[in-house]
Amino acid sequence: MMKSTESWLGSELLPELPGNKDKAASTAKTVPAKILVVDDEVRMRESVRDLLKAYGHASIIAANGQVALEILHGNPIELILLDLNMPEISGLEFLELLKTDFPEIDVVIVSGEATFANATEALRNGVSDFLRKPYNPVELLGIIENVLKKRSLEREFKQVHQKLEASEYRYRFIVDNSPDIIYMLDEAGYFCFVNDRISQLLDYKQDDLIGHHYSEVVHEEDVEKARYAFAERRTGDRASRNVEFRLRCKDNSQPSRYFESRSVSVELNSMGIYRDTGGVDERCYVGTYGVARDISERKRAEEIINFQLYHDLLTQLPNRALLRDRLGLAISQAKRNGNQLALMYLDMDRFKVINDSLGHVAGDQLLQTVANRLRNCLRDSDTLARVGGDEFNLLVPEVTGRVDAIRLVEKMLANLKAPIFIDGVEVFVSFSIGIALFPDNGETMDALIKHADIAMYHVKRHGKDGYEFFSNEMKGSADQHLSLDTGLRRAIDEEQLQVYFQPQINLPSGKVSGMEALLRWKHPEVGNISPTEFIPVAEESGLINEIGLWVLDAGCAELSKWRKAGHDQVKLAVNVSSKQLAQADFEQQVFKVLTRHGVPGSALELEITENVLIQDMDQVVHKLRQLHAAGICIAVDDFGIGYSSLGYLQSLPLSTLKIDRSFVSGIRATSSRNSIVTAIVAMAKELGLDIIAEGVETEVQHQQLKRLGCPNAQGFLFSRPMPKEQVGLFLKKGAL
Repeated sequence: MMKSTESWLGSELLPELPGNKDKAASTAKTVPAKILVVDDEVRMRESVRDLLKAYGHASIIAANGQVALEILHGNPIELILLDLNMPEISGLEFLELLKTDFPEIDVVIVSGEATFANATEALRNGVSDFLRKPYNPVELLGIIENVLKKRSLEREFKQVHQKLEASEYRYRFIVDNSPDIIYMLDEAGYFCFVNDRISQLLDYKQDDLIGHHYSEVVHEEDVEKARYAFAERRTGDRASRNVEFRLRCKDNSQPSRYFESRSVSVELNSMGIYRDTGGVDERCYVGTYGVARDISERKRAEEIINFQLYHDLLTQLPNRALLRDRLGLAISQAKRNGNQLALMYLDMDRFKVINDSLGHVAGDQLLQTVANRLRNCLRDSDTLARVGGDEFNLLVPEVTGRVDAIRLVEKMLANLKAPIFIDGVEVFVSFSIGIALFPDNGETMDALIKHADIAMYHVKRHGKDGYEFFSNEMKGSADQHLSLDTGLRRAIDEEQLQVYFQPQINLPSGKVSGMEALLRWKHPEVGNISPTEFIPVAEESGLINEIGLWVLDAGCAELSKWRKAGHDQVKLAVNVSSKQLAQADFEQQVFKVLTRHGVPGSALELEITENVLIQDMDQVVHKLRQLHAAGICIAVDDFGIGYSSLGYLQSLPLSTLKIDRSFVSGIRATSSRNSIVTAIVAMAKELGLDIIAEGVETEVQHQQLKRLGCPNAQGFLFSRPMPKEQVGLFLKKGAL
């Protein structure tokens, strides 16, 4: 059974509806009607009461109009049988009072005074019927039944009317407060109904659209799509579902909104869009019913998500994923048209120094400024993508060769020459750029990206701030670089690395004053690999920290053995890289190694290069002072070829200067003048520093250094680097 409107909607969830006040009366159980008999004749009113009782009617009797009024105020009466001729209040006077206070009660006049005038007056006052005394009881009962039946029909009609009003009110409430646009079109596509939601979303009033064609509110680019959705003619499962298109706002300056339309004909609901024409299975199309939901927020969210998926949020440039997509398309077009394209790999020089010095916020501002400058140099068809912290890829389609690529690169580099001001600080940037051309340097995405990367690293290793085109020779160098990196990691695990020691000789006495620990790599397949080849690879990969600590530990282990054998005058010299010094706990690592092997700090000398001093002077000085306080000697290796200020020599806790072999090799004869070596020796003596000359290979160099007052030297003239097994025998010899 269909539930009533009140039950399935729930009246407590809706605002007060018309007719709700009479709801109790409309739903009360059916009971015998109550009839009031008003007559001043006792026998007459009692006989009527008995008659009504016999036929199942409940009744109350009243002797006059005053008593009747009192009864009416305390009892639900539906019908009054009224005598006109009564004392105090006549029947007509009672009708006037009744009309004012109880207009819903039906009245039947039962009177012996049945003149035409009385009957007319009574009917004017709204009585239902007129019965003249004496009367036939059957006639009275018939009149009563007719009146009560009429009241019942009126009551049912009133209830139906109230339900219709409530249903219409609910329908209008739901439609007008719907979050969707609900509309109806006639057979020609003109609006014949639209709810209030249209004014909230598109700023149209209902009257602005009624009688107008739907295409007036559809975005011009979506009219064709809307033709089969907005004005849908199909029904059932064939009707349109979830079709997306845009509707225009009344004010064209506002952006269009996206809508998802679910258009169906009214045959699927109670409003009937098709009408029967009288024939079998023949219907006439009269219009469309539709619901359009605003999905603008969802579309905006989708656009934001899509942008974030394919763009770098800091610079707003395409990211690696979008670059690969466009590169793949550009390669396909280049193959089809027989054109060339260029892929460039751009890496900012010294970005880490700037980022660490000014902070990450300033680094982000720098990247944004650089991205804008680069973007201003490009065509609309070019794609600049950020693929790493300070790394960019540039896709340049349709180039005629190297000339076009060079012209663009030089334009970008020139545009980057001007200083950039970050928080009042003047910053200069440069780029190392590698270029790969299609199809000369690769015919696939991965090949082009790889080769541009190799060319960029070739620029990095040869001075930075420039550009290079990829060549096969670079690939061989890169492959060797990768092979060294992979092999070096295996060498650590498989103990292919060895520590050799080269003696340092005190020139006046000829005795051994120290041993320098030197790293060697004996590869099981290619043999010995020079440190000049694998040390830069270790520093670039970060393995130098692990290797350096291992060398220090292995050297101190041997030093401990020498000291136990009585050679406690021998110092151990160990080279330290800038990456090792940059470690926060470097000093603690050194102290732990010395403690583990029972070696005093005075027996260890750490060698650093001048370039280490200029990278982070404040941090380096702090660490060197801590090491010096523990008795550890600090030596400057390859002195004279670096770029540090000589003034730093007075502020640093240094103990030794090592004269670079390039100056020693210039000594040809004992009589030749060697102003640089002489100056270094004199300066060291003035500063109270020890001196060691490196690369001594001839007796002439030996004697000249002695004559100049250089106290210590090392080189092939005295001994080549030797494995740890030979050091003990060498030390037993005592002096040269």
